[in-house]
Amino acid sequence: MPMPRLMGACRFAVEFLYFGFKNARACLFVSLFFAAVFLVPRAGLPGLARYDVLLVVALAIQAWMVWSGLETVDEVKAITLFHVVGFALEVFKTSSGIQSWSYPDAAYTKLLGVPLFAGFMYAAVGSYMIQAWRLFGLRVVHHPPYWMSAAIALLIYANFFTHHYIGDYRWYIAACALGLYARCTVIYTPVDVERRMPLLLAFVLIGFFIWLAENISTFFGVWRYPNQLGAWSMVHVGKWSSWSLLVIMTFTMIANLKHIKAQIQVPD
Repeated sequence: MPMPRLMGACRFAVEFLYFGFKNARACLFVSLFFAAVFLVPRAGLPGLARYDVLLVVALAIQAWMVWSGLETVDEVKAITLFHVVGFALEVFKTSSGIQSWSYPDAAYTKLLGVPLFAGFMYAAVGSYMIQAWRLFGLRVVHHPPYWMSAAIALLIYANFFTHHYIGDYRWYIAACALGLYARCTVIYTPVDVERRMPLLLAFVLIGFFIWLAENISTFFGVWRYPNQLGAWSMVHVGKWSSWSLLVIMTFTMIANLKHIKAQIQVPD
């Protein structure tokens, strides 16, 4: 939608509104899912526990988005991968030897102590990124070699597990990621003009909003950290860095999947 006559403050205002609208549209799955988190009573619905209801809602939202054409089958395949990766991490973090957090409520759809809906919280991050990539027509310039970005993503994921045994190397990995993506810029189009943003800034901002969502979720008792079992307290700000690293991992998975698909796609 070209807007050649708009300049200065008017153009900024219109682009800002479009930027917000497209981000809201990209957050559709996230918004609907967290609305269910807030609206479903702690006691659940008659005959169905809260965690079970949230799983049904998440599956229904996903099915509706595919049916309506808001998500493609390929996108659902990628989101399923995020679900599996996230659920595996949840199982480890809530295991008896670790217990970084817990899901205190009973449910029929718990597997290894983790409700199956939990993977959708990670899938929601992937869904947002995939939707935003398409809606904003994202392009990335000065992307590092794909094997290097994949190696950093694997190190980030591994550190979530290994720091319980051999120390937390989060900041060393973050420093490597900082150097790897320092020149990387994301180009996006709110309306009709391309804009630029340092990719690292996008990682930090998305990580911050996930940290806010985590505070809301723990306040409503969806899950609890050990220090929140007696009374709710704010999630430590240090978790912001963990979420930002998870965002880097998620972005890398999407970028590499798109790269692989482009490499194997047969030209018309």
